[in-house]
Amino acid sequence: MVRRIDVTGAGGVRLAAWEYADPPKLREVEGSSGGVLLLHGLMGRASHWADTARWLSERHRAVALDQRGHGQSEKPPEGPYSRDAYVDDAEAALDQLGLAPAVLIGHSMGALTAWQLAARRPDLVRGLIICDMRASALGAASQREWEDWFKSWPVPFATLADVRKWFGEDDPWVERPNPARGEFFAEVMTEGKDGWRPVFDRAQMLKSRETWVHDAHWEELIQVRCPTLVVRGLDGELGRAESQEMVRVLPRGEYAEVADAGHLVHYDQPGAWRAAIEPFLDGVLTG
Repeated sequence: MVRRIDVTGAGGVRLAAWEYADPPKLREVEGSSGGVLLLHGLMGRASHWADTARWLSERHRAVALDQRGHGQSEKPPEGPYSRDAYVDDAEAALDQLGLAPAVLIGHSMGALTAWQLAARRPDLVRGLIICDMRASALGAASQREWEDWFKSWPVPFATLADVRKWFGEDDPWVERPNPARGEFFAEVMTEGKDGWRPVFDRAQMLKSRETWVHDAHWEELIQVRCPTLVVRGLDGELGRAESQEMVRVLPRGEYAEVADAGHLVHYDQPGAWRAAIEPFLDGVLTG
């Protein structure tokens, strides 16, 4: 069963939150203290967490959020798509969903949102999982690369099979065939009269990214006081040296890595992802 819950974010932006659980399991955990909020990365959507949310819901209340500009949440033309807006939205979701004190699980940009909220509102966050997100600045060159990459997309795609093939094989950023990456992007497409296009606006994605790629985020990371697990895919964007430095500066940091996984760790290797994070979650949520 999938259940949608409407949330009002910062500035009145309408957000869609999702629970992926069978009704009996949902009822069992609704009265529990705290829960889990899952935050996808740039261009992602809540449904990318469906597998994780389902096994989590067996023992805990788990909710995945479509962040502003993504999925079925509102995409205001003028934004804002600032760091403060994303963090404020997550804070509002915790409050309106009754999840606090929660464990935040974030992938990529969602992980940055999660640790910025944990630094700002430690009373709302009991644990944190950072999935393949760097604390170092990526710089202007990285932003230009993304601009060029977006321009290279052959949209509209005629079929979802074309989406899967391009993002899983033909995209110049793909070093070797990656079916999971193709599926990931197929999930963020919607069909129109002329074919398949992303559910998000690529210009808005660049605006979102512009607000964090030029700055380092170590200072906010150091302010996170709750237990924190830093997870990287061995072929992901977060290198081993940087991830271990992140663990070192975190007052209560731990480290895990997932073999045969790239940036989309939870999508590439769902079983290994679960094995990497479940012991940490059990310790935080039941300890």
